[in-house]
Amino acid sequence: MTLTPRIASAVGPVVALDADSVVPLYEQLYQGLRTAIVDGRLRRGARMPGTRMLADDLGISRNTATLAYDQLSAEGYLERRQRGGTFVARVLPDRLLLTRRVAPPLVVAREQVSARALSGRGAALAGIPLPSSVNTRVAPRPFRPGVPALDEFPVALWSRLSAKYWRRLDRRALAYGHSAGHQPLREAIAQHLAVARGVRCTSEQVIIVGGSQQALDLTTRLLLDPGDAVWLEDPGYLGARAAFTAAEARIVPVPVDEEGIVVAAGERLAPDARMVFVSPAHQHPLGAVMSVARRHALLRWAHRADAWIIEDDYDSEIRYRGRPQPALQGVDADDRVIYVGTFSKTLFPALRLGYVVVPTRLAEAFQTARLVADRHSSVVEQAVLAEFIAGGHYARHLRRMRALYAERQEALLDAARSQLGGLLDVQPTDAGMDVVAWLPAGVDDRAVQRAAHDVGVEARPLSPFSQAPLARGALLLNFAGYEPGALRSAMKLLAVVVSTAVQAAELLSAVG
Repeated sequence: MTLTPRIASAVGPVVALDADSVVPLYEQLYQGLRTAIVDGRLRRGARMPGTRMLADDLGISRNTATLAYDQLSAEGYLERRQRGGTFVARVLPDRLLLTRRVAPPLVVAREQVSARALSGRGAALAGIPLPSSVNTRVAPRPFRPGVPALDEFPVALWSRLSAKYWRRLDRRALAYGHSAGHQPLREAIAQHLAVARGVRCTSEQVIIVGGSQQALDLTTRLLLDPGDAVWLEDPGYLGARAAFTAAEARIVPVPVDEEGIVVAAGERLAPDARMVFVSPAHQHPLGAVMSVARRHALLRWAHRADAWIIEDDYDSEIRYRGRPQPALQGVDADDRVIYVGTFSKTLFPALRLGYVVVPTRLAEAFQTARLVADRHSSVVEQAVLAEFIAGGHYARHLRRMRALYAERQEALLDAARSQLGGLLDVQPTDAGMDVVAWLPAGVDDRAVQRAAHDVGVEARPLSPFSQAPLARGALLLNFAGYEPGALRSAMKLLAVVVSTAVQAAELLSAVG
Protein backbone atom coordinates (compact mmCIF):
# COMPACT_ATOMS: atom_id res chain seq x y z
CA MET A 1 0.00 0.00 0.00
CA THR A 2 1.40 3.39 -0.98
CA LEU A 3 0.67 6.50 1.04
CA THR A 4 0.19 9.46 -1.30
CA PRO A 5 1.07 12.73 0.47
CA ARG A 6 -0.63 16.05 0.19
CA ILE A 7 1.40 19.25 -0.29
CA ALA A 8 2.60 20.08 3.19
CA SER A 9 3.46 23.77 2.69
CA ALA A 10 4.90 26.21 0.16
CA VAL A 11 8.06 24.09 0.28
CA GLY A 12 5.95 21.09 -0.63
CA PRO A 13 8.07 17.92 -0.32
CA VAL A 14 6.39 15.08 -2.13
CA VAL A 15 7.62 11.74 -0.78
CA ALA A 16 6.17 8.34 -1.65
CA LEU A 17 5.97 6.14 1.46
CA ASP A 18 5.23 2.43 1.32
CA ALA A 19 3.67 1.10 4.52
CA ASP A 20 4.23 -2.51 3.34
CA SER A 21 7.97 -2.06 2.85
CA VAL A 22 10.46 -3.67 5.22
CA VAL A 23 12.21 -0.28 5.31
CA PRO A 24 10.94 1.73 8.31
CA LEU A 25 8.79 4.74 7.46
CA TYR A 26 11.19 7.24 9.08
CA GLU A 27 14.00 5.81 6.92
CA GLN A 28 11.88 6.14 3.76
CA LEU A 29 11.01 9.72 4.71
CA TYR A 30 14.66 10.53 5.43
CA GLN A 31 15.79 9.08 2.07
CA GLY A 32 13.04 10.85 0.14
CA LEU A 33 13.74 14.25 1.69
CA ARG A 34 17.49 13.86 1.32
CA THR A 35 17.10 13.02 -2.39
CA ALA A 36 14.81 16.03 -2.91
CA ILE A 37 17.35 18.29 -1.19
CA VAL A 38 20.34 16.98 -3.13
CA ASP A 39 18.69 17.19 -6.55
CA GLY A 40 17.38 20.69 -5.84
CA ARG A 41 13.64 20.07 -5.63
CA LEU A 42 13.90 21.44 -2.12
CA ARG A 43 16.04 24.52 -2.65
CA ARG A 44 18.76 25.55 -0.25
CA GLY A 45 17.61 27.88 2.48
CA ALA A 46 13.93 26.95 2.01
CA ARG A 47 11.78 26.72 5.15
CA MET A 48 10.55 23.20 5.92
CA PRO A 49 7.12 22.43 7.40
CA GLY A 50 6.96 21.61 11.09
CA THR A 51 6.95 17.97 12.10
CA ARG A 52 3.30 18.13 13.15
CA MET A 53 2.19 19.58 9.81
CA LEU A 54 4.34 17.13 7.87
CA ALA A 55 3.00 14.17 9.85
CA ASP A 56 -0.61 15.26 9.30
CA ASP A 57 -0.10 15.70 5.57
CA LEU A 58 1.66 12.35 5.12
CA GLY A 59 -0.62 10.41 7.45
CA ILE A 60 2.21 9.25 9.69
CA SER A 61 3.07 9.73 13.35
CA ARG A 62 4.85 12.85 14.49
CA ASN A 63 7.62 10.66 15.96
CA THR A 64 8.32 9.30 12.47
CA ALA A 65 8.67 12.82 11.06
CA THR A 66 10.84 13.88 14.01
CA LEU A 67 13.21 10.93 13.58
CA ALA A 68 13.70 11.76 9.88
CA TYR A 69 14.32 15.45 10.66
CA ASP A 70 16.79 14.52 13.42
CA GLN A 71 18.80 12.35 11.05
CA LEU A 72 18.84 15.02 8.30
CA SER A 73 19.90 17.68 10.81
CA ALA A 74 22.68 15.51 12.21
CA GLU A 75 24.08 14.97 8.71
CA GLY A 76 23.91 18.65 7.77
CA TYR A 77 21.01 18.64 5.30
CA LEU A 78 18.67 20.60 7.58
CA GLU A 79 19.33 23.51 9.93
CA ARG A 80 17.24 24.10 13.03
CA ARG A 81 17.07 27.63 14.34
CA GLN A 82 15.94 28.42 17.87
CA ARG A 83 12.35 29.64 17.69
CA GLY A 84 12.90 30.05 13.95
CA GLY A 85 11.91 26.71 12.48
CA THR A 86 13.71 24.18 10.26
CA PHE A 87 15.38 25.06 6.96
CA VAL A 88 17.22 23.30 4.16
CA ALA A 89 20.94 23.87 4.71
CA ARG A 90 22.56 26.46 2.46
CA VAL A 91 25.72 24.37 2.24
CA LEU A 92 25.14 20.68 1.65
CA PRO A 93 27.55 18.07 3.00
CA ASP A 94 27.64 16.38 -0.40
CA ARG A 95 29.59 19.35 -1.78
CA LEU A 96 32.28 18.73 0.81
CA LEU A 97 32.37 14.94 0.91
CA LEU A 98 32.09 14.02 -2.75
CA THR A 99 34.24 14.82 -5.76
CA ARG A 100 32.66 16.48 -8.73
CA ARG A 101 30.94 14.14 -11.13
CA VAL A 102 32.60 14.28 -14.52
CA ALA A 103 30.55 13.91 -17.65
CA PRO A 104 31.45 10.79 -19.66
CA PRO A 105 33.69 11.52 -22.62
CA LEU A 106 32.04 11.98 -25.96
CA VAL A 107 32.76 9.02 -28.23
CA VAL A 108 33.92 10.20 -31.65
CA ALA A 109 35.84 8.71 -34.53
CA ARG A 110 39.62 8.38 -34.09
CA GLU A 111 40.20 10.33 -37.31
CA GLN A 112 38.24 13.29 -35.92
CA VAL A 113 40.23 13.26 -32.65
CA SER A 114 43.54 13.15 -34.51
CA ALA A 115 42.57 16.03 -36.77
CA ARG A 116 41.43 18.31 -33.97
CA ALA A 117 43.52 17.28 -30.96
CA LEU A 118 45.70 19.78 -29.15
CA SER A 119 49.44 19.68 -29.53
CA GLY A 120 51.42 18.27 -26.62
CA ARG A 121 52.27 21.81 -25.55
CA GLY A 122 48.64 22.88 -25.99
CA ALA A 123 47.34 20.00 -23.89
CA ALA A 124 49.79 20.86 -21.10
CA LEU A 125 48.79 24.53 -21.30
CA ALA A 126 45.07 23.73 -21.22
CA GLY A 127 45.59 21.56 -18.14
CA ILE A 128 46.93 24.37 -15.95
CA PRO A 129 44.37 25.16 -13.20
CA LEU A 130 43.98 28.84 -14.05
CA PRO A 131 40.87 30.62 -12.73
CA SER A 132 37.96 30.31 -15.13
CA SER A 133 36.55 33.36 -16.88
CA VAL A 134 34.36 35.43 -14.63
CA ASN A 135 30.77 36.39 -15.34
CA THR A 136 31.04 40.06 -16.27
CA ARG A 137 27.27 40.50 -15.83
CA VAL A 138 27.69 39.98 -12.10
CA ALA A 139 29.65 42.46 -9.98
CA PRO A 140 32.71 40.99 -8.21
CA ARG A 141 31.71 39.33 -4.95
CA PRO A 142 33.83 38.97 -1.83
CA PHE A 143 36.46 37.63 -1.67
CA ARG A 144 37.41 37.42 -5.37
CA PRO A 145 41.19 38.03 -5.66
CA GLY A 146 42.72 40.65 -7.90
CA VAL A 147 39.91 43.19 -7.55
CA PRO A 148 40.96 46.68 -6.39
CA ALA A 149 38.56 49.29 -4.97
CA LEU A 150 36.66 49.91 -8.20
CA ASP A 151 34.09 51.88 -6.21
CA GLU A 152 36.79 54.43 -5.32
CA PHE A 153 38.42 54.88 -8.72
CA PRO A 154 38.31 58.57 -9.83
CA VAL A 155 36.14 57.99 -12.88
CA ALA A 156 35.25 61.68 -13.30
CA LEU A 157 38.91 62.69 -13.35
CA TRP A 158 39.80 59.94 -15.82
CA SER A 159 36.92 61.06 -18.05
CA ARG A 160 38.14 64.67 -18.00
CA LEU A 161 41.65 63.63 -18.96
CA SER A 162 40.27 61.47 -21.77
CA ALA A 163 38.11 64.32 -23.06
CA LYS A 164 41.09 66.67 -22.90
CA TYR A 165 43.11 64.26 -25.03
CA TRP A 166 40.41 64.07 -27.69
CA ARG A 167 39.95 67.87 -27.78
CA ARG A 168 43.66 68.39 -28.45
CA LEU A 169 44.05 65.39 -30.74
CA ASP A 170 46.65 65.49 -33.47
CA ARG A 171 45.17 63.42 -36.32
CA ARG A 172 48.50 61.65 -36.70
CA ALA A 173 47.78 60.00 -33.34
CA LEU A 174 45.03 57.98 -35.05
CA ALA A 175 47.64 56.04 -37.04
CA TYR A 176 49.70 53.11 -35.73
CA GLY A 177 51.83 53.80 -32.69
CA HIS A 178 55.27 52.60 -31.67
CA SER A 179 55.48 48.94 -30.66
CA ALA A 180 57.38 49.86 -27.47
CA GLY A 181 54.54 52.12 -26.40
CA HIS A 182 53.51 55.78 -26.15
CA GLN A 183 56.71 57.70 -25.43
CA PRO A 184 55.24 60.08 -22.78
CA LEU A 185 53.92 57.04 -20.88
CA ARG A 186 57.28 55.29 -21.04
CA GLU A 187 58.93 58.41 -19.66
CA ALA A 188 56.35 58.81 -16.89
CA ILE A 189 56.75 55.15 -15.83
CA ALA A 190 60.56 55.40 -15.79
CA GLN A 191 60.44 58.51 -13.60
CA HIS A 192 57.85 57.02 -11.24
CA LEU A 193 59.73 53.75 -10.81
CA ALA A 194 63.01 55.54 -10.07
CA VAL A 195 61.41 57.39 -7.14
CA ALA A 196 58.92 54.80 -5.86
CA ARG A 197 60.82 51.53 -6.42
CA GLY A 198 64.47 52.39 -6.93
CA VAL A 199 64.43 51.00 -10.49
CA ARG A 200 67.40 52.12 -12.62
CA CYS A 201 66.28 52.60 -16.21
CA THR A 202 65.68 55.01 -19.05
CA SER A 203 62.43 55.27 -20.97
CA GLU A 204 64.05 53.29 -23.80
CA GLN A 205 64.12 50.23 -21.53
CA VAL A 206 60.38 50.46 -20.79
CA ILE A 207 58.13 48.37 -23.06
CA ILE A 208 54.36 48.90 -22.71
CA VAL A 209 52.40 45.63 -22.78
CA GLY A 210 48.83 44.46 -22.32
CA GLY A 211 49.33 43.48 -18.67
CA SER A 212 51.89 41.39 -16.83
CA GLN A 213 50.80 38.17 -18.55
CA GLN A 214 51.85 39.49 -21.93
CA ALA A 215 55.14 40.60 -20.41
CA LEU A 216 55.75 37.01 -19.27
CA ASP A 217 54.74 35.61 -22.64
CA LEU A 218 57.13 37.88 -24.55
CA THR A 219 59.97 37.26 -22.11
CA THR A 220 59.71 33.47 -22.22
CA ARG A 221 59.39 33.38 -26.00
CA LEU A 222 62.47 35.55 -26.44
CA LEU A 223 64.75 34.04 -23.79
CA LEU A 224 63.82 30.35 -23.42
CA ASP A 225 64.33 27.34 -25.65
CA PRO A 226 62.21 24.18 -25.28
CA GLY A 227 63.55 22.08 -22.43
CA ASP A 228 65.30 24.93 -20.61
CA ALA A 229 65.01 24.62 -16.83
CA VAL A 230 63.17 27.42 -15.03
CA TRP A 231 62.85 27.94 -11.27
CA LEU A 232 59.32 28.78 -10.18
CA GLU A 233 58.29 29.70 -6.64
CA ASP A 234 56.19 26.95 -5.08
CA PRO A 235 53.48 27.80 -4.29
CA GLY A 236 53.65 30.42 -6.98
CA TYR A 237 51.88 32.48 -9.60
CA LEU A 238 49.79 30.35 -11.96
CA GLY A 239 50.21 32.83 -14.80
CA ALA A 240 53.96 32.29 -14.73
CA ARG A 241 53.49 28.53 -14.80
CA ALA A 242 51.26 28.96 -17.85
CA ALA A 243 53.82 31.12 -19.65
CA PHE A 244 56.63 28.63 -18.97
CA THR A 245 54.46 25.74 -20.11
CA ALA A 246 53.63 27.58 -23.34
CA ALA A 247 57.37 28.06 -23.91
CA GLU A 248 57.91 24.30 -23.37
CA ALA A 249 60.29 24.98 -20.50
CA ARG A 250 61.14 22.43 -17.81
CA ILE A 251 59.53 23.89 -14.69
CA VAL A 252 61.45 23.32 -11.45
CA PRO A 253 59.26 24.04 -8.38
CA VAL A 254 61.40 25.70 -5.70
CA PRO A 255 60.00 26.06 -2.17
CA VAL A 256 59.47 29.42 -0.48
CA ASP A 257 59.69 30.28 3.19
CA GLU A 258 59.37 33.45 5.27
CA GLU A 259 62.42 34.90 3.44
CA GLY A 260 61.15 34.16 -0.06
CA ILE A 261 62.43 31.63 -2.58
CA VAL A 262 64.93 29.15 -1.10
CA VAL A 263 67.89 29.73 -3.39
CA ALA A 264 69.90 26.82 -1.96
CA ALA A 265 67.06 24.44 -2.82
CA GLY A 266 66.94 25.76 -6.38
CA GLU A 267 70.68 25.25 -6.77
CA ARG A 268 70.32 21.64 -5.64
CA LEU A 269 67.38 20.96 -7.97
CA ALA A 270 68.62 22.72 -11.12
CA PRO A 271 71.94 24.57 -10.72
CA ASP A 272 72.11 25.36 -14.44
CA ALA A 273 68.57 26.73 -14.85
CA ARG A 274 68.13 29.34 -17.58
CA MET A 275 65.64 31.53 -15.72
CA VAL A 276 63.92 32.12 -12.37
CA PHE A 277 60.59 33.80 -11.63
CA VAL A 278 60.24 35.61 -8.29
CA SER A 279 57.94 38.12 -6.60
CA PRO A 280 60.36 39.48 -3.97
CA ALA A 281 58.40 42.50 -2.70
CA HIS A 282 55.28 40.45 -1.86
CA GLN A 283 55.46 36.77 -2.76
CA HIS A 284 52.38 35.49 -4.53
CA PRO A 285 50.40 33.89 -2.98
CA LEU A 286 51.92 33.56 0.53
CA GLY A 287 52.99 37.20 0.96
CA ALA A 288 56.61 36.76 2.12
CA VAL A 289 59.12 39.59 1.55
CA MET A 290 62.45 38.34 0.21
CA SER A 291 65.24 39.10 2.66
CA VAL A 292 68.32 41.10 1.68
CA ALA A 293 70.52 38.03 2.17
CA ARG A 294 68.28 35.91 -0.06
CA ARG A 295 68.28 38.64 -2.76
CA HIS A 296 72.06 38.74 -2.87
CA ALA A 297 72.21 34.94 -2.97
CA LEU A 298 69.83 34.91 -5.93
CA LEU A 299 71.84 37.54 -7.82
CA ARG A 300 75.10 35.64 -7.18
CA TRP A 301 73.58 32.40 -8.48
CA ALA A 302 72.21 34.13 -11.59
CA HIS A 303 75.66 35.50 -12.34
CA ARG A 304 77.31 32.08 -11.96
CA ALA A 305 74.62 30.28 -13.99
CA ASP A 306 74.31 33.02 -16.63
CA ALA A 307 70.56 33.02 -15.91
CA TRP A 308 67.79 35.58 -16.23
CA ILE A 309 65.62 36.76 -13.32
CA ILE A 310 62.00 37.82 -13.87
CA GLU A 311 60.97 40.13 -11.04
CA ASP A 312 57.18 40.40 -10.76
CA ASP A 313 56.43 43.58 -8.79
CA TYR A 314 52.66 43.31 -9.17
CA ASP A 315 51.48 45.09 -5.98
CA SER A 316 54.56 46.33 -4.15
CA GLU A 317 53.21 49.89 -3.89
CA ILE A 318 50.18 48.77 -1.89
CA ARG A 319 51.88 48.72 1.50
CA TYR A 320 50.56 49.53 4.97
CA ARG A 321 53.50 49.29 7.36
CA GLY A 322 57.15 50.18 6.93
CA ARG A 323 59.00 51.19 3.79
CA PRO A 324 59.24 48.62 0.99
CA GLN A 325 62.63 47.32 -0.01
CA PRO A 326 63.90 48.69 -3.34
CA ALA A 327 63.26 46.56 -6.38
CA LEU A 328 65.70 43.73 -7.04
CA GLN A 329 66.34 45.32 -10.42
CA GLY A 330 67.78 48.40 -8.72
CA VAL A 331 70.57 46.46 -7.00
CA ASP A 332 71.37 44.21 -9.97
CA ALA A 333 74.82 45.22 -11.24
CA ASP A 334 74.84 42.49 -13.88
CA ASP A 335 71.77 43.47 -15.95
CA ARG A 336 70.05 40.11 -15.44
CA VAL A 337 66.74 41.27 -13.99
CA ILE A 338 63.65 41.76 -16.17
CA TYR A 339 61.22 43.87 -14.16
CA VAL A 340 57.47 43.39 -14.70
CA GLY A 341 54.69 45.67 -13.46
CA THR A 342 50.99 46.23 -14.07
CA PHE A 343 48.28 48.82 -13.48
CA SER A 344 45.57 46.18 -13.04
CA LYS A 345 45.95 46.11 -9.24
CA THR A 346 46.61 49.80 -8.60
CA LEU A 347 44.01 51.23 -11.02
CA PHE A 348 41.54 48.81 -12.65
CA PRO A 349 41.92 45.44 -14.43
CA ALA A 350 39.99 46.41 -17.57
CA LEU A 351 42.68 48.97 -18.43
CA ARG A 352 44.92 46.09 -19.65
CA LEU A 353 48.14 48.09 -19.47
CA GLY A 354 51.40 46.96 -17.93
CA TYR A 355 55.09 47.32 -18.59
CA VAL A 356 58.34 45.41 -18.65
CA VAL A 357 61.70 47.06 -17.92
CA VAL A 358 64.41 45.19 -19.81
CA PRO A 359 68.21 45.43 -19.99
CA THR A 360 69.30 47.83 -22.74
CA ARG A 361 70.73 45.00 -24.84
CA LEU A 362 67.27 43.38 -25.00
CA ALA A 363 65.18 46.47 -25.75
CA GLU A 364 65.18 46.15 -29.53
CA ALA A 365 64.30 42.44 -29.41
CA PHE A 366 61.38 43.15 -27.08
CA GLN A 367 60.09 45.91 -29.36
CA THR A 368 60.12 43.49 -32.28
CA ALA A 369 58.39 40.76 -30.28
CA ARG A 370 55.71 43.24 -29.21
CA LEU A 371 55.16 44.17 -32.84
CA VAL A 372 54.75 40.52 -33.82
CA ALA A 373 52.35 39.82 -30.93
CA ASP A 374 49.75 42.54 -31.50
CA ARG A 375 51.67 45.68 -32.57
CA HIS A 376 50.80 47.90 -29.56
CA SER A 377 48.19 48.73 -26.91
CA SER A 378 45.56 51.44 -27.36
CA VAL A 379 47.38 54.76 -27.80
CA VAL A 380 44.41 56.65 -26.37
CA GLU A 381 44.47 54.75 -23.07
CA GLN A 382 48.26 55.06 -22.92
CA ALA A 383 48.06 58.82 -23.40
CA VAL A 384 45.43 59.27 -20.69
CA LEU A 385 47.45 57.13 -18.28
CA ALA A 386 50.58 59.16 -19.05
CA GLU A 387 48.75 62.34 -18.08
CA PHE A 388 47.31 60.64 -14.99
CA ILE A 389 50.82 59.75 -13.79
CA ALA A 390 52.60 62.97 -14.84
CA GLY A 391 49.91 65.12 -13.20
CA GLY A 392 50.47 63.51 -9.79
CA HIS A 393 47.06 61.82 -9.78
CA TYR A 394 48.53 58.32 -9.68
CA ALA A 395 50.63 59.00 -6.59
CA ARG A 396 47.65 60.60 -4.82
CA HIS A 397 45.42 57.65 -5.75
CA LEU A 398 47.95 55.20 -4.31
CA ARG A 399 48.09 57.13 -1.02
CA ARG A 400 44.29 57.07 -0.75
CA MET A 401 44.11 53.37 -1.52
CA ARG A 402 46.72 52.48 1.10
CA ALA A 403 44.63 54.11 3.83
CA LEU A 404 41.38 52.63 2.49
CA TYR A 405 42.78 49.11 2.14
CA ALA A 406 44.20 49.19 5.65
CA GLU A 407 40.69 49.90 6.98
CA ARG A 408 39.16 47.16 4.85
CA GLN A 409 41.77 44.63 5.93
CA GLU A 410 40.98 45.38 9.57
CA ALA A 411 37.25 44.90 8.86
CA LEU A 412 37.97 41.47 7.33
CA LEU A 413 40.19 40.43 10.23
CA ASP A 414 37.57 41.53 12.79
CA ALA A 415 34.86 39.59 10.93
CA ALA A 416 37.06 36.49 10.72
CA ARG A 417 37.80 36.62 14.45
CA SER A 418 34.15 37.06 15.43
CA GLN A 419 32.63 34.63 12.92
CA LEU A 420 35.34 31.99 12.53
CA GLY A 421 37.54 32.18 15.60
CA GLY A 422 39.35 28.86 15.95
CA LEU A 423 38.31 27.60 12.51
CA LEU A 424 40.21 29.95 10.21
CA ASP A 425 43.78 31.09 10.84
CA VAL A 426 43.99 34.53 9.20
CA GLN A 427 47.13 36.61 9.71
CA PRO A 428 47.34 40.32 8.79
CA THR A 429 49.47 41.31 5.81
CA ASP A 430 51.77 44.32 5.51
CA ALA A 431 51.18 44.66 1.77
CA GLY A 432 48.89 43.64 -1.07
CA MET A 433 45.16 43.17 -1.36
CA ASP A 434 44.50 39.74 0.11
CA VAL A 435 45.29 37.52 3.08
CA VAL A 436 45.87 33.80 3.36
CA ALA A 437 43.26 32.07 5.55
CA TRP A 438 44.49 28.64 6.67
CA LEU A 439 41.85 25.94 7.13
CA PRO A 440 41.90 23.23 9.81
CA ALA A 441 43.85 20.09 8.93
CA GLY A 442 41.89 17.64 6.80
CA VAL A 443 39.60 20.24 5.22
CA ASP A 444 39.75 20.35 1.41
CA ASP A 445 40.11 23.96 0.26
CA ARG A 446 38.79 23.17 -3.23
CA ALA A 447 35.61 21.67 -1.79
CA VAL A 448 35.20 24.71 0.46
CA GLN A 449 35.59 26.98 -2.57
CA ARG A 450 32.83 25.13 -4.46
CA ALA A 451 30.48 25.20 -1.49
CA ALA A 452 31.21 28.88 -0.86
CA HIS A 453 30.45 29.67 -4.50
CA ASP A 454 27.02 28.08 -4.06
CA VAL A 455 26.14 30.68 -1.40
CA GLY A 456 27.56 33.65 -3.32
CA VAL A 457 31.06 33.85 -1.86
CA GLU A 458 34.19 33.73 -4.04
CA ALA A 459 37.29 32.43 -2.25
CA ARG A 460 40.20 31.02 -4.24
CA PRO A 461 41.81 27.84 -2.85
CA LEU A 462 45.56 27.82 -2.25
CA SER A 463 46.26 24.23 -3.29
CA PRO A 464 46.23 24.81 -7.10
CA PHE A 465 49.11 27.28 -6.69
CA SER A 466 51.37 24.57 -5.29
CA GLN A 467 52.93 21.73 -7.25
CA ALA A 468 53.96 19.96 -4.05
CA PRO A 469 51.25 18.72 -1.63
CA LEU A 470 50.36 21.28 1.03
CA ALA A 471 50.23 20.30 4.69
CA ARG A 472 47.03 22.33 5.08
CA GLY A 473 44.51 23.86 2.74
CA ALA A 474 43.88 27.59 2.69
CA LEU A 475 41.83 30.29 0.99
CA LEU A 476 42.94 33.58 -0.53
CA LEU A 477 40.62 36.33 0.69
CA ASN A 478 40.69 39.72 -1.04
CA PHE A 479 39.64 42.63 1.17
CA ALA A 480 40.66 45.59 -1.01
CA GLY A 481 37.79 45.54 -3.49
CA TYR A 482 34.89 45.37 -1.04
CA GLU A 483 33.26 47.65 1.50
CA PRO A 484 33.39 46.59 5.18
CA GLY A 485 29.67 45.72 5.26
CA ALA A 486 30.05 43.38 2.27
CA LEU A 487 33.09 41.75 3.87
CA ARG A 488 31.20 41.10 7.12
CA SER A 489 28.18 39.65 5.30
CA ALA A 490 30.36 37.38 3.18
CA MET A 491 32.28 36.21 6.24
CA LYS A 492 29.01 35.09 7.88
CA LEU A 493 28.25 32.92 4.86
CA LEU A 494 31.81 31.61 4.74
CA ALA A 495 31.54 30.70 8.42
CA VAL A 496 28.62 28.38 7.63
CA VAL A 497 30.60 26.78 4.80
CA VAL A 498 33.77 26.24 6.83
CA SER A 499 31.84 24.94 9.86
CA THR A 500 30.07 22.42 7.65
CA ALA A 501 33.38 21.44 6.05
CA VAL A 502 34.95 20.84 9.45
CA GLN A 503 32.02 18.64 10.50
CA ALA A 504 32.29 16.70 7.24
CA ALA A 505 36.03 16.20 7.75
CA GLU A 506 35.44 14.97 11.30
CA LEU A 507 32.76 12.58 10.04
CA LEU A 508 35.09 11.18 7.39
CA SER A 509 37.85 10.80 9.96
CA ALA A 510 35.53 8.94 12.32
CA VAL A 511 34.29 6.62 9.56
CA GLY A 512 37.83 6.01 8.30
